[in-house]
Amino acid sequence: MTGTTQDDYTDRYARRVRGMTTSEIRALFAVASRPEVVSLAGGSPYIAALPLDAVGEMMGRLATELGTTSLQYGIGQGTMELRERICEVMSLSGIDAATGASPDDVVVTVGGQQGLDLVARLFLDPGDVVLAEGPTYVGALGVFQAAQAQVRHVAMDADGLVPAALEEAVVAAAGRAKFLYTIPTYQNPAGVTLTDARREEVLDICERHGLLVVEDDPYGMLSFSDEAPRPLRSRRREGIIYVSTFSKTFAPGLRVGWVLAPHAVREKLVMASEANILCPSAFAQGAVTQYLSTMPWREQIKTYREIYRERRDALLDALRDLMPAGTTWTRPEGGLFVWATLPEGLDSKAMMPRAIAARVAYVPGTGFYADGTGRQNLRLNFSFPPPDRIREGVRRLAGVMEQELAMRAVFGPTPPPRRRGHAGADTPGPDLA
Repeated sequence: MTGTTQDDYTDRYARRVRGMTTSEIRALFAVASRPEVVSLAGGSPYIAALPLDAVGEMMGRLATELGTTSLQYGIGQGTMELRERICEVMSLSGIDAATGASPDDVVVTVGGQQGLDLVARLFLDPGDVVLAEGPTYVGALGVFQAAQAQVRHVAMDADGLVPAALEEAVVAAAGRAKFLYTIPTYQNPAGVTLTDARREEVLDICERHGLLVVEDDPYGMLSFSDEAPRPLRSRRREGIIYVSTFSKTFAPGLRVGWVLAPHAVREKLVMASEANILCPSAFAQGAVTQYLSTMPWREQIKTYREIYRERRDALLDALRDLMPAGTTWTRPEGGLFVWATLPEGLDSKAMMPRAIAARVAYVPGTGFYADGTGRQNLRLNFSFPPPDRIREGVRRLAGVMEQELAMRAVFGPTPPPRRRGHAGADTPGPDLA
């Protein structure tokens, strides 16, 4: 019997498949999950902080007491009970009835990722332009590339998306830009947050040019000090599609997210979702509904904030103490990530095999740009490893970087040394300037 190879199918694939590539993050999972490797790579929440016994009992009751509905098919939009709970969650951020938020305009999705996919299905034709921060979420890049859209990055700095750069990008797109995709709060991967003043500027620019805004807000409730700035959707009710998820505040394994869309878009989203998955899991929806209805979820979010603040501080302290001179990084006020810029001449992607050999994992910056730039950058996650493991991971990473710099000193030109220290280390590197 003759076996087939991948090449035997190449000519049969749809054109949209040919541009699909493996995610930089997914490719790391098999290695990063090994116990001897300190993984600073993924974006996994610290699920062990949940009251797992109580959650387990809740799940058991969901099957035994409500099994006839929770194990059955559901409706494409999601249950009304969960959509009402979602509106209660959004109201904490100022997205409420006064701003036009209604359960009727919420569509439950299989995580925030499906929400982005549905938006792409509705609005993107091959060759359309999507404007997105540079760098941006790798999962969104995969969705837009699968839709055969062109992603054009808009510059950020320590205050988030640069309004002047957005204006320039909109004009350069010459009417081909379908929407701005943005993560304005505790951005993934950069960790920066769009300031209040800039939020208004960005919205004014988009409104003036008739540009739709897709606001991705998975981290907004994970603030480490003051409350996060109000989402874009809480400021304007028209022209904004709001996407969020329970993956970062409850459990990613349940895969429950949602989209809040203008009423005119809602029905199309439901039809696209039904064509895609028929209906979201009734059991997963029931689990989230019961969690929000019967358990102290607000207190749980406070617990996450405290844990992640401690781990953020552990990462920043380790970077300050151990990183080679010339390394810079962001200082997030919430969320899960720090974005680092390497000393001149180092390549985060080329350095990856040596890092894995040293038993530390990170995500190279190239995964967060549509054009493959970002080689001088890397993303570090602090939500999952405990503080001592975070410091050990940074120690190993710093050792790899020192080796790379030493090799450059022997085999190639070396940039002049820079003073090590905290001054300037909490500001973004060149890619965010």
